[in-house]
Amino acid sequence: GGEAQRIRLATQIGSALVGVLYVLDEPSIGLHQRDNHMLIETLKRLRDIGNTLIVVEHDEETMLAADYIVDIGPKAGVHGGEVVFAGTPKELLSCESSITGQYLSGRKFIAVPQQRRQGNGKFITIFGAQENNLKNIDVKFPLGCFICVTGVSGSGKSSLVNSILYKSLGRMLGRKSLIPGKYREITGVEEIDKIINIDQSPIGRTPRSNPATYTGLFTDIRSVFAATPEAKARGYRDARFSFNVKGGRCEACQGDGTIMIEMHFLPDVYVTCDVCKGKRYNRETLEVKYKGKNIYDVLEMTVEEGKKFFENYRSIHRKLKTLSDVGLGYIKIGQSSVTLSGGEAQRVKLSTELSRWSTGRTMYVLDEPTTGLHSYDVDKLREVLQRLVDAGNTVVVIEHNLDIIKTADYIIDMGPEGGDGGGTVIASGTPEEIAANEKSYTGQYLKKALHGRN
Repeated sequence: GGEAQRIRLATQIGSALVGVLYVLDEPSIGLHQRDNHMLIETLKRLRDIGNTLIVVEHDEETMLAADYIVDIGPKAGVHGGEVVFAGTPKELLSCESSITGQYLSGRKFIAVPQQRRQGNGKFITIFGAQENNLKNIDVKFPLGCFICVTGVSGSGKSSLVNSILYKSLGRMLGRKSLIPGKYREITGVEEIDKIINIDQSPIGRTPRSNPATYTGLFTDIRSVFAATPEAKARGYRDARFSFNVKGGRCEACQGDGTIMIEMHFLPDVYVTCDVCKGKRYNRETLEVKYKGKNIYDVLEMTVEEGKKFFENYRSIHRKLKTLSDVGLGYIKIGQSSVTLSGGEAQRVKLSTELSRWSTGRTMYVLDEPTTGLHSYDVDKLREVLQRLVDAGNTVVVIEHNLDIIKTADYIIDMGPEGGDGGGTVIASGTPEEIAANEKSYTGQYLKKALHGRN
């Protein structure tokens, strides 16, 4: 996303237009700190020739370089939607009510851990990695650790982690459809029982899928309603409370709550169903209540509200608690998956993993999980990843965000440059060891992050 946006940005600079309003959505996605200042200089050049730029951004450096900041909040979802602050970056630093201002000023920060995990003494080692620009390298991944793979854009991080590590281990552990990149040998596979890639793709492709269906929560909620005296008296079973099958759903909209009107040669229009008024169920189903609420009311609750409502049901409460723990307490239990951002979808997946009983032998792979996340959310994400490692698992993250990198147990820094100038391991070890390595670009920025705020 970020690369395509930067290509379009380059063409705009070449055209030298004046008096244009440019809108950019997170142009810093996938950029190493070394390349970030070049992007900022480019944006300033567009401004200086007489244009206006509106940038949606979470990157600290970009925010501080702005002339004017509009901060929306105070939090997310139902707890947001207000302008918390509007003014210069300098004024934002002293704004007490702005969470963004608290992180920018250093009043709030993500602390460096007191000690790094040593791992469990076992390793997965890749020998002779040669995919794309990788220069026939050998790489060790210590197990039982939080590992960050870093390096400038195009240095070979994705080739190493996604194409070789994830796909080769996945194939060896039973997913034969995965075709790994080029390497000579891999050892230590017997030390893990599964490998999971948690990305930012949607949790479902239709408006019917939602956090409740993805996490398995909806099955438990339907059972609660089917067990009520009213449902038993009417002979209703669990399926009666599903909007995917006939019986309890509104047949006019087939449980969608909306009706699609086909507009030939124009995008389709969705209107609220005039029979169920968007409630998805028929009148008889909605008459069944648990603690004064029907199934529609429950799906409209936020995760935080649902946590209190179902505190006596252990399995439901546990799943809602993990959704809340990953910072999604504000989303609705039945919120359509197509309205969730990439970061929200990823955290729904993470919460599902957290709510499972851990074997302590799983490897999780995440490619830039902080994309689209505010510092407040990055801290929540960091807590979740650390919890997965505390359970004995291994987490491998490709990342540019220094707040995540400085909290890692082990770093593999790729480089030195991008493309043909990359493909080698510049340094590996603890964040402190990387910061002390003069050849590492990541180390130069990491040094400031480690000593600046902790």
